Parts: sequence; C-alpha cells; structure tokens
Amino acid sequence: MLYETIGIVRTGSIAEVKEIVLTTGRLILRNGGVIRDVRNWGVFMLPKAISKHQQRHHRGHYFVMRYDAGIKTHEEVRRTLDVEPRMIRSASVKLGDGKLETMTKLTSIPWSKME
Repeated sequence: MLYETIGIVRTGSIAEVKEIVLTTGRLILRNGGVIRDVRNWGVFMLPKAISKHQQRHHRGHYFVMRYDAGIKTHEEVRRTLDVEPRMIRSASVKLGDGKLETMTKLTSIPWSKME
C-alpha cells in the first residue's frame, strides 16, 4: 500500500526533524517497505494553537513522507510518531494499493513514444 504521512515537529533545530525522519525511515525499511519521497516543508504557523506534552505550540516544522509498506508497518509508524515527545501532530493517508490503475489517478504516468 502507498501511504503519505504529514508530520509536524516542534520548532527548534532541524536535527530533531532529521532524527525523526531517519527513525521512521529505518522502521519502514527494516519491515520491507520502500520510501518513495521525503520533503521538508519548513516552519509554518499552525492553524490554531495546539497543546501537546504540557506545552502550547503556535508554530511547527512540517515534513511529508510517502512510502510503500504493509498495514502492520504503517500502524507501527503511526504508533512511533504518536509516542514521540517532539512530535506535535501527524496524519496519514492511504494513497493507493500499488496497482497501475490506482496510481494513474494520483499522478500521470510518463509514457515514452515508441516509433
């Protein structure tokens, strides 16, 4: 299954964001998954203040990770991000089931012209 996870990390240092992404990536790879894309979106104001781990957050450092993994691996990734004290919030979406017909709905497939 293809999943996309958006994570919001407390602001501070980029090293914290990298460490969380590396930990999550290792978890996915160790369980036979494939990481398709990782994007650093940077620091943004949150839509509304969020209280997490006895702190109130107004800004967060966003990242996006797209990966293929099984359901059990995805659940483990979600649990890992939920208990991480540096995470403010995370959300995951299942994008497809890995079949070509489903993938064409997400992005166009570049076909080469054969002459």
